[in-house]
Amino acid sequence: MRPNKSLLRKSHFLGTKIRNLRKRNNLTIEDLSARCIRIDPEYAPSVSYLSMIERGKRVPSIDMLEVVASVFQKPTEWFLDDTPEHQDIVPDKGNRGGINGMPLEPSFLFSQDILQIAIPEMLSQTGISGRQFAHLLIRAHQENNQNHFPDLERAAEEVGLKRMPLTIDELFAIVKQVGLKIFWFDEAPKEARDELGVTSKNLITSYFEPANKLYLNRRLKQYPRRLKYELAVYIGHCILHNKESLRSAQSVGSQNNTSSNRPTAHSGVDPQDILHAWHDFESSFFAGALLCPKVPFRQLLDRNGYEISSHQMADVSASVAMRRMTAVSPYRHWHYFDAYSPGKLKAVYRGNGIPLPWGNMTKVDDPCQHWAVFNMISEPTEGTSAQLSIMNVDGQSRLYICESIKVQDMATNHHVLCAGIDLTPAIQAQGKDADSITYEIQQSCVKNGGSAVLTPKLKSNLLSVAKILNINWIERAMDKQAKLICSRGNVCPRQPSCYNPCSS
Repeated sequence: MRPNKSLLRKSHFLGTKIRNLRKRNNLTIEDLSARCIRIDPEYAPSVSYLSMIERGKRVPSIDMLEVVASVFQKPTEWFLDDTPEHQDIVPDKGNRGGINGMPLEPSFLFSQDILQIAIPEMLSQTGISGRQFAHLLIRAHQENNQNHFPDLERAAEEVGLKRMPLTIDELFAIVKQVGLKIFWFDEAPKEARDELGVTSKNLITSYFEPANKLYLNRRLKQYPRRLKYELAVYIGHCILHNKESLRSAQSVGSQNNTSSNRPTAHSGVDPQDILHAWHDFESSFFAGALLCPKVPFRQLLDRNGYEISSHQMADVSASVAMRRMTAVSPYRHWHYFDAYSPGKLKAVYRGNGIPLPWGNMTKVDDPCQHWAVFNMISEPTEGTSAQLSIMNVDGQSRLYICESIKVQDMATNHHVLCAGIDLTPAIQAQGKDADSITYEIQQSCVKNGGSAVLTPKLKSNLLSVAKILNINWIERAMDKQAKLICSRGNVCPRQPSCYNPCSS
């Protein structure tokens, strides 16, 4: 394949444009080469050749350039412009997204010494346990880092050697290598009431006792994917924390897992609560990375358009796969919810800054009923559950798309898993006017009572973004009505509002 003379004359910024487009979409050279191969294996550039193109050492043929252009949904002429706009040749550093904070002034009041004095008193008076506070801190840290924890990824890869899927026998072999002894016990689900007053069935599935005893509920044999996850958690517990003297337990149900043999206080904070909760988070993240190593799992998702059903090919639960999506995807603006009826979020991740639809520490009296997780819990959806939603966040309209799945845990509780993205940054990354696109969809929904079908023009704009992200359920959501949603009923954007105005 030889580039023609016309291409040579117009290739001054070609490599730079490809590199910056790739980085703007958080793709590695390997990712881009793999995408090209799936479009056209004959003319797709190899990793090494693509690297030389980006460095200006090689000029692709027209056929090869068309393949690259197809990945980024750009006309080939866009790459050949001799006088590109500044933004085409300068990387877009942008912001990382996630939850926004607030300036803490005067700063001396937020010093470490003052906070250490004030926080226990605050928790005692508000009735929030130390463990709840710890979960909030960890979630904020997780969202601020957008699920990027390379040290934990590397630790898991050293143990699992990037194998996927790992079999139960392979995991039991690793359990033996780290020095754990397995014991089995029998226990049935029990009715339990959580901190929000929600009653559900709860089941202790496993627990660890120093120095090396691991007790597994015999019911796990009927749920091999859950068994694999719990074995992976305890492997992480041993690798990362050296079998510390703590009784660590796993459970299913709407209640959060407990990790201590000490009673949990209803108020105040134990100094060890936050440390223990952090160790639990690290072990859980390690488990996901062990079962779904970053590169193989990312390649699997990429081949299958981020379908939720990909969890079957990785031989893990849908919950593990959907949480790992948020960590391995080159696109960082994800959210994930694990929702139990009638309004409890057991697991939350908001790397895209989306507000909470329900509470997970307090009850929400006026939740918006148009979130996808509500629809799935109250009315089982036939076909795809993909939903495109518009919501005002901090005075700006955002465009979210999600896919949900209804599952049943080991204690027979039904709950909904939801993974979604904020589409606004992706639209902006392609040089499109995200504000005007979102505004047009929003106004159409307002005029039609809160939901509306996308026009062909809007579909076309979003379709190119969907193809770049390579997430199949974005396209499916565009075939359904877009919906207006809100963070709370008192800010309902629908006309008429779903809620009566709040009294003063």
